[in-house]
Amino acid sequence: ASRRLRSTRATPEGINKPVIDRIIRVDHAGEYGANRIYAGQMAVLGRSSVGPIIQQMWNQEKDHLKKFNELMVAYRVRPTVLLPFWNVAGFVLGAGSALLGKKGAMACTVAVEESISDHYNSQIRTLVEEDPEKYKELLQIIKQFRDDEREHHDIGLEHDAEGAPAYSVLKTAIQLGCKAA
Repeated sequence: ASRRLRSTRATPEGINKPVIDRIIRVDHAGEYGANRIYAGQMAVLGRSSVGPIIQQMWNQEKDHLKKFNELMVAYRVRPTVLLPFWNVAGFVLGAGSALLGKKGAMACTVAVEESISDHYNSQIRTLVEEDPEKYKELLQIIKQFRDDEREHHDIGLEHDAEGAPAYSVLKTAIQLGCKAA
């Protein structure tokens, strides 16, 4: 009989694998997309007065993505097949919003980060309903990242996101895209 090679890092016992797989896959894709958005914004506004602010938020997103890359390995989760699409779409959204100016970039940040933090909140509720003790580590990570996203959202508002051309239209369109994703 052939034996399957198993990694030394086994998936934690007794977890709800489908739920955890979905959460990690979606969050990895979201953080990947966010990284591409900030990359697009930096390509356009990197040397402007908001460059350092965008870079600071992007650095946090890089940490988030790094953590989800580690969780993908630890929980043996396949990434979404849509990563090549998010690669391009995220960059285009970032660069496109930045082409509207600083306010446009910040409007994009507000819309995306609000969607992501709402999403994290619903995952937190799911994990707490499942078993808060069993998912303690994952809950801590998601809560921390949610707080970071909320902070990015607030930074966007402080930098006149609402002054962007057609702010509410832009925000709604971006959030519908996030929901679809």
